[in-house]
Formats: sequence, structure tokens, C-alpha cells
Amino acid sequence: MTYYFRVMKKYLPMALLCWFLPTGGLFGGITLSPWTPVFKGIDRIVGTNTPDGDIPRLQVANCMRVDLRDPDVVLFPTPPASNAVVGTSLETTTLTVSNFLKIHKLAIATDCNFYDASPGGSNPTSEGLPCRVYGLQICTGAVVSIPEPGPDAGGRFCSLLFGTNNEASTAFNTYRTGSDAPPGIFTAISGYYPVLSNSLNIGEEAAISFPDPTIHGAQPRTLFGLSQDRRYLFLATIDGRQLGYSEGATDPESAIWMAMFGAADAVNMDGGGSTALYMADCAGDPVAVNHSSFTFTVNPPRERIIGSHMGVYAKPLPSELKNLTVQPGLTTAIITWETDQPATTQVAYGPTANLGSATPLETEPKFSHVATLSGLNAGTTYFFRAISVSGGQTLTSGCSLRTTNSVNTNILVFDVTSSWKYTTNNQDGTSWKTAGFDDANWSGPAPGLLYIENNNLVTPRNTLLPPGASPVMRTYYFRKHFTFNGSKAGVSLVLSNYLDDGAVFYLNGAEIQRLRLPLAPTIITYTTAANAQPCTGASAGDAICSDVLTISSPPLVNNLVQGDNVLAVEVHNFGTTTDIVFGAALLIARTQLAMPELFVNQENQLITLYWNGEGFTLERSTNLSGSGWGDVPGPVTRSPFTVQNSDSVFYRLRQ
Repeated sequence: MTYYFRVMKKYLPMALLCWFLPTGGLFGGITLSPWTPVFKGIDRIVGTNTPDGDIPRLQVANCMRVDLRDPDVVLFPTPPASNAVVGTSLETTTLTVSNFLKIHKLAIATDCNFYDASPGGSNPTSEGLPCRVYGLQICTGAVVSIPEPGPDAGGRFCSLLFGTNNEASTAFNTYRTGSDAPPGIFTAISGYYPVLSNSLNIGEEAAISFPDPTIHGAQPRTLFGLSQDRRYLFLATIDGRQLGYSEGATDPESAIWMAMFGAADAVNMDGGGSTALYMADCAGDPVAVNHSSFTFTVNPPRERIIGSHMGVYAKPLPSELKNLTVQPGLTTAIITWETDQPATTQVAYGPTANLGSATPLETEPKFSHVATLSGLNAGTTYFFRAISVSGGQTLTSGCSLRTTNSVNTNILVFDVTSSWKYTTNNQDGTSWKTAGFDDANWSGPAPGLLYIENNNLVTPRNTLLPPGASPVMRTYYFRKHFTFNGSKAGVSLVLSNYLDDGAVFYLNGAEIQRLRLPLAPTIITYTTAANAQPCTGASAGDAICSDVLTISSPPLVNNLVQGDNVLAVEVHNFGTTTDIVFGAALLIARTQLAMPELFVNQENQLITLYWNGEGFTLERSTNLSGSGWGDVPGPVTRSPFTVQNSDSVFYRLRQ
């Protein structure tokens, strides 16, 4: 086996970047956040800019700084496929960056080498496809890909090399024979070309040495770099193709960012729609760090599937708080922890890692701490950071939680085959939507599905509507009585429909939903045409896709009355189509309220009461079985509540 290295000597530097900037400093329109620890041995920084002469467009850059001297840091590129053959189209298998992170239980992950999937090339449509990687790639000693000279390889020979102890070096042009790992190289990753060498900006040289018209303009970028002393590996992304947010970077601009982050050498990796950077939350689930441009190019939006990734194993940050516990509820969550010294109590939280909300600050110093997050959505993931301050020292610990899902009971009121009264006569100006309207002269009742349809139609085809063939009327009217009893608290109406084309739904004369018709305040009349058809693709225009509508807004549900109710529906045709379909099932969905548990914590003379749940009021009494219960002054409707200890006082919650 022979292994060769060639270091490029011909540079046309755009700018000399030999300076070192203070964290958070401002230079050339660039503003950097402080380096923030996210894992043991990994820090994160975020950069933004004000367009100027150096960088004339908006850019947002994210960078992870990996301490290669941390003994717990392990580099992990995409490993070879289970039946891989080096130098063929089966070296790796395709996977999204987020799934690569989750499957291998990594701390951070990003896209890496260029690749060619089969089928799909650079844009495969599924995971698990065989893939060829361009350039040298070695994963924990196993050769994944070799740098093959030739037009297919496209010159992707610029590599970062690492030994068994993460000793780092660069090779700006690698080519080799044989298929074994180079001596002493445990990990290797490759990009297209360097943009920064020995702190010199060589971005302009890239367009000369690698004349590729598709890559040297302002693009989303993925860049890897090394510090001068080889202690730090930098994994960076610059978002692009997002006007008004981040519009992409050129090669010289990419070099400026990498130098600002602290790199002395930097390589342009696979970028564009592949640019993606993820980190794990405390549950090991992937959290997007950058904004991928690819999600804006596909419908429905999804992450790009790629063939080469770079990941890093690292340990979580040591917790500064003791015995941190989380008790998620439906719309609340209780966080408890302890400190060695009396300290304040607060929790910052939010739907993303940027948090954004906080519980009220409790300034009373305590050893035991309780905070209740409220106003959350059911079945939703939230991030949080518990914070205590004692003697000027701030102690924090964070993680994520997921609120519980509401428990619903669904009662079928009537199904899609139920019978309706119907007419094709123009009802503009009549009271046909109301419960008291006399529909004796209408047709029916006849069971659904009610239809005129010559193409695909789900069964059962029960009632052929007039005229039974062309011409189809513009609007068809339907009415149905049903009975409701019980409380309306926590009730939603769920309508499951097969419907062609658009419709307006009314409950006891009040409009509750429009489907594929102009929105309010547009007045719907007999001549109004639907503005879209059901389904998409090859099935467009055929009522084989169920339209499920959930009516949960209190003003709409309040139209529901005890006893007899009327659901009225007007169905409108689209353009001059020759079909009409209507069938609807109605369910009553009722949310079951979970009773909260009242917890008590005592510290010296302070009593803290706390509970999961909202909409409850704290009551107290000096007699557990007596009639002296009354609201705690306030009243107290939010958890937690702290009071001085007192003899023979009882507490309870009421709703």
C-alpha cells in the first residue's frame, strides 16, 4: 500500500486573517455570541452580520467547537455499510443527519463528504439506499472510502486526518492506492477544497483551482476546520437561499467566518441543500441547530437524505443541581431540585432550545426548590433550565420534557351511511340552516354516501342525487337532526367527511366550518364555486380522501344545545365538474380532566404546596370535615404556593 500527500502551495489570498478576536466581538459587520458549553468538550457559537463591504449579504452561521484533547470526545463519521465494498457504489447507506445522530446516540452531527446514492444521486428519496462517498473517509479505523483520481471523484481530495487520540492534521490533496487505512490514521473526512490555510484566506484560489460554476457563488455552506494548535475541531454551517434571513456565503466569506471562530485551516465540505447541523437534547433526540434550505424545496417539507455524515460522541455537561426531577402533566409540569446552600428558584423554558419563557423568580433562599410550568400544550416537547443563585453564584441544569396527551372519549353520534334530507333548489334568503326550518318538501331522508360520480368513489354508494347525470347543480343542501345530552365542558365536534368539492357546515343556524370555499367575510351564495377539489396527485377531484374537521372553539361548540340539534351542510361544485359527493360522520369528543395531586414540602417554617394542572383554586380550613372551607386569599390559582407553617390548617383544590 502506498499513500501520498500533496500540500497546495499556490495561493491567491483575498485577505490575511492572522488576528484573534475576543468572544462576542464585532468585526467586518459580524457579531458573535459567547461560546456556550452544550456538552462536555463541545461549545456552540452563533454569528450574524450586518451586510457591508466584506460580506454584502445577510448570513447566519452556527459553529460547534470540539475539544480534541477531551478524553471523552470520540469522532464518528458514517461507518461502512454492513456489506460494503470500498471503491464501489456500496460504501455507505443513506440516512438523514437527525437519524444518524439518534441511531448512533451522538451528541452532535452534521453533513460531511460529497456522495452519490443509487438511485437518486445527491438527492435520494429514501433512507437505506447504497451510496458511494467521494474522497477519503475512515470511521474508527475502518476504511469507508478511498480518494480515487478521475472525473467521477471530482477532485474531492481535501482531508482532515485524526489519530487514535484525535491527533489532528490536514492533507489538502490526497490520493492513494490500495484499500487499507493509512498508518496511524483512525478517522478521516474529506471535502472539496480548502478556504483557509495557516490563517490565510485562500477562498479566491478555490474558483481557479476547482472551476465548478455551481459551487463558488453564495450558497449554504458546511465547513470543517482546525485551530492552529490542533486542539479544536470546528464544525460550522452558514445558512443560505433564505432571503431576508441568511442568503449564503462565497468561499472567501466562508474563510472569514472560520477565522472568526478560531480556525487556522478550513475545508469546504458538501453544502447546499445538504447543509444541516443537529445536536441531541437530554433525551437523545435530535434538535436542529441551523435552518436547512432543503426543507423549503420539497412538499411536504422534510430533511434531506444524504450518504456521508460526521458525528461526535461526548458526555453531558455535569449537573450543578442535585436530585432534579420532572413531573409532566397535561398543560403543566412540576420541576423540583435541591442545592447545597440556600438559593433562589426559577425555571426558564420554551418549545425550542432557545427557551424564551420563565417562571416567576422566587427570591426566598431555599435548599429545596419547586417550580411549576403552566400554559403548556398537551403532548408537546419543551426544553427547560432550572436556575438557582446563591452568594453571587449561578447554578443551572437543564433537559427536556414532554407533556402528557389528553385522554379523549369519542362517542359516535351518526356514521357516514346515516340518512339526510336534501334539495338542489336555491335556498338563498331562506332559514334552511336553522333547527326550526320545515324541510318536509325536501327529498329524502336518504342514506349516505349521496353522490353523482363517474370515477373513483369509496363505498357505499347509497343515494344517487338529482339529476343523476350532467348537468350537475352548482349547490346541494343537506340537513340532519341529532340529539345531544350532557355537559359541554371539554367537548369537541369531529366531522369525518367524504366530500366533493367544497362545503359550509352549520350547527343550529350558526356557521362552524368552511372547506375549500372562500373564507369569511365572503358571503357564500348558491352560485359560489368551490375553490379547490379533494385529494391530490392522480386522485385529484375524486372523493376518496377523508376530510376530518375538528370543531373545538368554545363559541362554536356553544351552539350545541341540550336535546335536538340540526347539522346543515351546503356542498358546492368546483368549476364545471360533473360530480358531487357528500357523506359525513359526527363524533362527540370529550376531554377527560385529570385530577391533580396536591404535594407538600416543608423547609424550616416554610410550607410549599404544589400541584399539576390548571383551572384549580387552593382552599384552606381549620376543620377537615367541617363547613369552614374558603379560598386562600389571592385567590391562589397557580402552583407553587409558599406559606409560613401554622398548626391545624388543611388545604385542598377545587375547580
